[in-house]
Amino acid sequence: MTTPETPRAPYPSRREYQREQREQQAAGGRPDTAPALFPAPVVAGEGTSGLRSRRLEHERARARRRRRRRRVRTFLVLLVVIGLLATAVWYALGALRTGGSPAESDDYPGPGTGQVEVTIERGDLGSDIGARLVDQGVVKTEAAFERAFEANKASGSIRPGTYSLKREMSASDAVAALLDDANRTDNTVTVDAGQTVAQVVQKVVDVTGLSQDEVEEAFADTDAIGLPEEAGGNLEGWLAPGAYEVSSSDTPQSLAKEMVAATVKELDDLDVPTDEREEVLIKASILEREVNIDTYLPKVARVIDNRLADPDGETKGLLQMDSTVLYGLGKTGGIPTAAELKKDTPYNTYLHKGLPPGPISQPGRAALQATLDPAEGTWLYFVTVDLDTGETLFATTHEEQEQNRKKLDEYCAANPGKC
Repeated sequence: MTTPETPRAPYPSRREYQREQREQQAAGGRPDTAPALFPAPVVAGEGTSGLRSRRLEHERARARRRRRRRRVRTFLVLLVVIGLLATAVWYALGALRTGGSPAESDDYPGPGTGQVEVTIERGDLGSDIGARLVDQGVVKTEAAFERAFEANKASGSIRPGTYSLKREMSASDAVAALLDDANRTDNTVTVDAGQTVAQVVQKVVDVTGLSQDEVEEAFADTDAIGLPEEAGGNLEGWLAPGAYEVSSSDTPQSLAKEMVAATVKELDDLDVPTDEREEVLIKASILEREVNIDTYLPKVARVIDNRLADPDGETKGLLQMDSTVLYGLGKTGGIPTAAELKKDTPYNTYLHKGLPPGPISQPGRAALQATLDPAEGTWLYFVTVDLDTGETLFATTHEEQEQNRKKLDEYCAANPGKC
């Protein structure tokens, strides 16, 4: 037999709920905080007071969650407000320090007036340049210059030297002016491959304004300039070709030292043993004076080696290089005359076998590489038959060489004053 279910208590209507609230309040009790739109059903056996308690607890929990959300929102709003206030204070303080907006008032509007010379030293950083420009009234603040320096991608290529600038320039204009070589005084000593020490000394004199005696004396101090022992005290051949910026702190000695150090590094990079350095420089220096086109360098290097390797052959171990004869006579160009070929100097390779006693010029990297890796061949002779184009012909026998030399004679006849 099935036991009948206990009937559920009916849901109270809103009117009944409100009446209960009024009765409870009249009796001195506390009404529920908020009426429920859909009161929970009354479970069999529970009274109306239990239903109200659960509803009351549910509404209190919802109220607590609302209060927590309000507190979180309030906290976030406060954080934003504090951040905005801090930013405003920072800008205000910056304006008080500079008299206006930080991005504008610490920089001149430009374009500037007057003229001032500013020297940029080798190794100067952007901050060093900025400080010097501020000291000389070119830009208003170091901060403005550093911003402009960092904003210009080419600023790292500013070269040492003396620049003609204006006073009260905008920082960006100052950076642009330092990148323009038209504003830069030429204070570069350029050593070209094939030049002699005497020619390099004259370039240093021209750039620095020092006397020739002062420069020659500085270059002669081989210990101070770091000339290696294997050079035997002879600076020729040891001044590396290149461009050397002259700053206000440079001296002739410091320039010569830099050039010598560059040659030592070049030889080390090419793995030239210390005891072979001088010989390599002598051969390479001859190539620089004899060859106008790099393509011929390895072939002339082979001619030199072939002649040195056969002292009893057709050339009797004589290099017979016009360049060495001219160097011994204090000349740097042209073709020696018959009388000059007979003058006895240590560098006359028509008279003395083997290599001359020292280099005759400053060799470049291509000549050094050709000396270390000459072309394969049996040539013993070569002659440049066109001094304008540098065309050079090679021969294995003296007879072939004489035929080639006739072409040079024809060129000289057609071009008076060039031979």
